[in-house]
Amino acid sequence: MLNSRQILYLVIPLPFLLALCLLAGSSGFGLPDTATATGRALLELRLSRLLTGFVVGAALSCSGCALQAVLRNALAEPYVLGVSSGGSFGAALVIATGLSSLTPLALPAGAFLAAAATLLLVCLLASRTSGYMPNTLILTGVVTGSILSSLLMLLLSFAKTRAVHSITWWLLGNLQATSWPLLTGVALLVALAISTLCYESRALNALLLGHETAYNLGVRTRVAVPCILAAATLAAAAAVAVSGIIGFVGLIVPHALRRLTGANHRTLLPCAALFGGTFLVLCDTLARTLFAPHEIPVGVITALSGGPFFLYLLTRRGGLPLP
Repeated sequence: MLNSRQILYLVIPLPFLLALCLLAGSSGFGLPDTATATGRALLELRLSRLLTGFVVGAALSCSGCALQAVLRNALAEPYVLGVSSGGSFGAALVIATGLSSLTPLALPAGAFLAAAATLLLVCLLASRTSGYMPNTLILTGVVTGSILSSLLMLLLSFAKTRAVHSITWWLLGNLQATSWPLLTGVALLVALAISTLCYESRALNALLLGHETAYNLGVRTRVAVPCILAAATLAAAAAVAVSGIIGFVGLIVPHALRRLTGANHRTLLPCAALFGGTFLVLCDTLARTLFAPHEIPVGVITALSGGPFFLYLLTRRGGLPLP
């Protein structure tokens, strides 16, 4: 585990990495010619993708950290409670009904509302039986996600060919924000969610020991747990609304950082925001430049990175670690 000074040394290069990602594009390496309208548009496009990637990566990473602590499950990530399936179904419904052609905000609004409604449903169902116990929450989320995935498949079977292509591309993940107001709104929601999680860092540390132990340590679990779940899902839902489905970020970054910073969420959460955002920006840069001028979805890059990492966690000595 690194000390504070060593962690700072790792954080310092991050702005330079982001600057290099801004210079990289499918048209080549370097800043576009801002003297022309095309160059300015290209620079704005790159800047928009960079900021979107950083916000989404920070949201998914911090959400993963919080859920792994609350649920005490090393495999927990932002989509374990059905947020992914809910957002996917909401976005697909907007595309299939043609509402996405009316306004650019229809797609992210539909995804966000469906994801938030899914969390509310899961929490209500779980609280009726065990009061937010981890196993019940996970099981309820998995079952709810499976039902919504089945509804998504049913919707795809009746959708028109053009709508099917649009839905499939959205599900693969895309960091191209439709507008600056949308990106600003999502960034504010993510900042609110991460601030709430940082405020609850003491409760997260105690919850690593179990809900009963946390309660005995003075944590009001019936207040803290729903608050943390709401903040984590708000971050994930906002990310889904602007980028589609991007998996494994909430799994890779928290596990990697725990080996560097330890499990104290006072340090882990800010580091997760910084490194998670940078990680997703790097993945998007690879997606844009690896097979240039052909672009691949960033969700493919994160899946190819997360799959081997997940297998490593499973096969390493001692098995899968708890958060």
